[in-house]
Amino acid sequence: MSWIQKLYETYEQCHSTASFDTASGDAILLPIGHTTQEAQIEITIDHNGDFSRAAVLPKTDSQTIIPCTEESGGRSGKKPKPHPLSDKLQYVAKDFSEFGGTVTSGYAENPMEPYEEYEKLLSAWCESGNSDPKAVRVLDYIRKGTVIKDLVNYGVLVAGPDGELIEQWEKKPIPEIFKVSPNKRQAEAFVRWSVEIPGDPQTKLHTDRKLFESWAKYYESTKTHKTLCYVTGDLSFAAEQHPKKLRHDADQAKIISSNDTSGFTFRGRFQTSDQACGVSYEVTQKAHNALRWLIRKQGYMHNDQAIVAWSTAGIKVPDPLMDSFDFLDNDSLVPATTSEEFAHKLNQKLRGYHTNLGDSADIVVMGIDSATPGRISITFYRELTGSDFLNRIKNWYETCSWWISRDKQKIAIKYIGTPALSDIAESAYGKNISDKLQKSTLERLLPCIIDGEKLPADIVESCVRRASNRIGIEKRMWEKTLSIACAIYRKYYWSKGFNMSLEENRKSRDYLYGRLLALADNIESWALNESDENRQTTAARLMNRFAEHPFTTWRTIYLALAPYKARLGKKVSSREKLITEVGSKFLAEDFKSDKKLSGEFLLGYYCQREALWISQKTNSQGQILDVDEKNEVNGNVGTQD
Repeated sequence: MSWIQKLYETYEQCHSTASFDTASGDAILLPIGHTTQEAQIEITIDHNGDFSRAAVLPKTDSQTIIPCTEESGGRSGKKPKPHPLSDKLQYVAKDFSEFGGTVTSGYAENPMEPYEEYEKLLSAWCESGNSDPKAVRVLDYIRKGTVIKDLVNYGVLVAGPDGELIEQWEKKPIPEIFKVSPNKRQAEAFVRWSVEIPGDPQTKLHTDRKLFESWAKYYESTKTHKTLCYVTGDLSFAAEQHPKKLRHDADQAKIISSNDTSGFTFRGRFQTSDQACGVSYEVTQKAHNALRWLIRKQGYMHNDQAIVAWSTAGIKVPDPLMDSFDFLDNDSLVPATTSEEFAHKLNQKLRGYHTNLGDSADIVVMGIDSATPGRISITFYRELTGSDFLNRIKNWYETCSWWISRDKQKIAIKYIGTPALSDIAESAYGKNISDKLQKSTLERLLPCIIDGEKLPADIVESCVRRASNRIGIEKRMWEKTLSIACAIYRKYYWSKGFNMSLEENRKSRDYLYGRLLALADNIESWALNESDENRQTTAARLMNRFAEHPFTTWRTIYLALAPYKARLGKKVSSREKLITEVGSKFLAEDFKSDKKLSGEFLLGYYCQREALWISQKTNSQGQILDVDEKNEVNGNVGTQD
């Protein structure tokens, strides 16, 4: 139960400073006994409980905090339980059926039952010692039974000639209520309240802290059964159900579910659900609300998968799935262009985190995913101290860095950094990677950061294989794939000490063959550019074959250079000299071997290519861009010439 303990502690640390302003768009740390819902209608009533006005809510202002019971917070099926204050029209409108409204199928035999249950729940709250005067005004109003009539008269709802609510609207222009209602059916609209009481500036009930506290106190007072809470160790009021809507408002899955008396959730091992899972109402509410808040505030979401890292004290921590560009806030700054500059920026950033977190702060990294449509499983969970967490983040960024190609505002930039885990998965398995493979890849890569585990060899090999298949990938995507392949290959073989700049003294076979390929590619590109031909070089077309059979393929590539060298004349002499110098570094048996090349040849290829590309442009922010096509291949070289 460690995960729920940490979430409970997080809630206790952070709830006092939480904001309930849903219009801000920020994540909301919900109070106990509350959930969120998208509302489509806001009804304003006066201090006497009379209708004042109503409005259709735009989607930007639809997020609403509402009181709920355990049953209504997890409601589903044919007969969903009502919420105690804000709810759909079939619950709050006594005259819903009079205007042709169709209730949920479970209430079909008695269409008044939804309203009666809602009115009973709201009455019990208003008549208790923990009532709120604004909730009482709502009760006074709904008892008059004119909700639908008032909304039709005010022009919020639309009735037909027969006086009944129009089910769907086919013509244009479309009334606003049909644009925002679920399934474009106005009868399914959700209602929230605003109450105007003289002298009270807080009119909107979905942001009223006093009303939230009133409901929480009342609902806890209705509980009678206590159980041993496995989290606090105290005898506390038992949770009958556990919250859902963890990843988004439509999320029906739960982490804890032990109330199945007819299935096999606990039957055969325990007599009651309390024995299977003893968590108090207060703890489960606070823990689930904290997790919901953290996921929305700083978590990574991909379909049903959510991964989040947080400090129990509420202090900001680095996102382990983020690439170094975003981590270093380089959107408005100049990204690093040397390994020393990258290390300096990284250390500077981490020092700021270390100052705030300290050495002993509790850091938690948690991943969840759907086990079944109604159940969530915890797929990853680690607890670390602040210093351990930051050291592992630093190690990952330092050892998995390379020249990264990235599109930013439709401009290609190149900088030294570390790729995001999602980009590694895409580079390994392609842009159309399946959701299942994407999620499993992230789950396998996350321990490489948090636990310092070695990268999975098959993912490294897959990135190398795709980077070698140059003709099968669009140019910008291939450049990105090549960069990431180099980054993770260097990380996997960190002990070999690969540099990000050209190592002229490295004499390993694969590295040297990569250099030869880059030189051949450069010569042909140069010649094609001189004659304004736009096509791939022989080296590019045969790159995949070259990786499989370097010796025999090199002969084909080298012989194909003859007409291009003739076209360039003496200008190409420096390249020919380089080819000779690189070839002389081979051992004879290594050069003649047709054994498949490892990913090291990509490092040699990339570094040799970068050494030839010295002409660069910068944008107004000083960011280094991809070299202009003409300058990339026009033969402008550095010290080698």
